[in-house]
Amino acid sequence: MTTEAPIRADRDRRSTLTRERVLEAAVELADHDGIESVSMRRLAHELGIEAMSLYTHVRSKEDLLDGMVDVVMAEAPSAAATDDWKSALRATILGAREALSRHPWAPSVIETRVVPGPATLRQFDRVMGILREGGFSLELTHHALHLLSSRLLGFTRDLFDDSPDLGPEESAAMAERLRPTLPYVAEMAVAATHDEGLGGCDTDLEFVFSLDVILDGLERLRG
Repeated sequence: MTTEAPIRADRDRRSTLTRERVLEAAVELADHDGIESVSMRRLAHELGIEAMSLYTHVRSKEDLLDGMVDVVMAEAPSAAATDDWKSALRATILGAREALSRHPWAPSVIETRVVPGPATLRQFDRVMGILREGGFSLELTHHALHLLSSRLLGFTRDLFDDSPDLGPEESAAMAERLRPTLPYVAEMAVAATHDEGLGGCDTDLEFVFSLDVILDGLERLRG
């Protein structure tokens, strides 16, 4: 009797479990404990089932990660209909960025995916549609997709992080050491940390700045 009850309970849970619920639980786990915490064993434990039962809904860990990315991308809203391609594209990309901001682990996983899922493909289609209906040729649309790159999905990888990890005194000392051979690196190091300088790097501000520069350039090419 005591051994049959847990088996029956596991069977009941498996019968009501769906792929969607498995993926949602995996996203919740990654949001709470980080993507490194997501394993088939840990996820099964969270769902209250045996690890092998998960394979009814996801074929492998890679399939699980593919599905998790698609859950996140499905949160990206469609931009409101407008005749202004630039504002529509801006809103679409920033909507995707807002979705990703709720799941900080997502960009690093997206970069490892080989085949985009349905929600990711819908995001690509939205962007292509905005460009084509906005008067862009097929060739220029193709160039624009490469130019926008991962920004289409709401993120980009910066070349470096100039957040002020050092205090003013430490950064000034470092700049003095660098100035003889790397004068412009030294200048930026001080400016990014000094109270009267650039301050810390605001990644959202930089994302919007670079996006607007790209959109302005595309508008000129379109003309």
